[in-house]
Amino acid sequence: MPENNLFPPEGLRPPTVYSLSDLRDAQENGTILESPVQRCDTSHTLHIQLGSVEGQMPRQEVIAPWISGASRDIAILSRVGKPTCFTVLKLSADPKGAPVALLSRRTAQESAMVYFLEHLEPGMVLTCRVTRLESFGAFLDIGCGIIAMLPIEHISVSRIAHPKDRFQEGQKILAAVWSIDRENRRITMTHRELLGTWMENASRFAPGETVRGTVRSVKEYGSFIELAPNLSGLTDAREGLSPGDGVSVYIKSIRPERMKIKLQVIEKLPPAEEPEPLRYQVTDGRLDHWVYSPPNYEKPPVETVFQSDG
Repeated sequence: MPENNLFPPEGLRPPTVYSLSDLRDAQENGTILESPVQRCDTSHTLHIQLGSVEGQMPRQEVIAPWISGASRDIAILSRVGKPTCFTVLKLSADPKGAPVALLSRRTAQESAMVYFLEHLEPGMVLTCRVTRLESFGAFLDIGCGIIAMLPIEHISVSRIAHPKDRFQEGQKILAAVWSIDRENRRITMTHRELLGTWMENASRFAPGETVRGTVRSVKEYGSFIELAPNLSGLTDAREGLSPGDGVSVYIKSIRPERMKIKLQVIEKLPPAEEPEPLRYQVTDGRLDHWVYSPPNYEKPPVETVFQSDG
């Protein structure tokens, strides 16, 4: 089971309708709940309808700037319409006697961060949700809205021009902890090690087959075609190909000792209706050493060593 199951990313808890009794229990036990924000009023208090109870989250309880680095108004306004985690600080009644719950996302984030800094180690697999995509990498919610960075070079072995070539915002993925800066509360993630070794990916294909691929780079001597996120092959030079094109390719040869796949482009294909789901070879636990290259590879092994900071 992924190592952050006690503090899942926002949006991954099942939708729940809370009763007043549920909220009392959550207040007593410090339980983290989640529900979408309905509106943000002029004082930047967030309002969340919890069954018959109105939940109110004052501005100072929405974010923990020392965790997220976010203190701008947009970090508060952008919660509207999104699932948001919280703890129940207090239950009271409005002037008409209707129950009101005072909520805090900040407290939930602080609890999650304390747990992560104490328990997480490099190589641990987490369930994550993609929150933003930039040219240099993907921002991941690793629990209760705590954001970690996934650099583009750690996304897959097959090189991509932009993280949007691999992910969509809001997508649920798995990733492993790459490094933890406990002093500055920064966590960096990696993804490529979970997508399988060269042999695990190459075993899905055989010489003589024709399969779909994606052009990832075009050189004078040929084009690199991605068959899977952690597996690419090389075709001869051909005009009219651009990165991102879908193509059908004939597999001419597969050579594990040289970690090479020789391909021949048959034709360009229309864009895929939907991206192919990611196939994970590692889904939980902790990695300490991962070797991508085959055992009989002629060159030094391609590997990742997760350095424990303990």
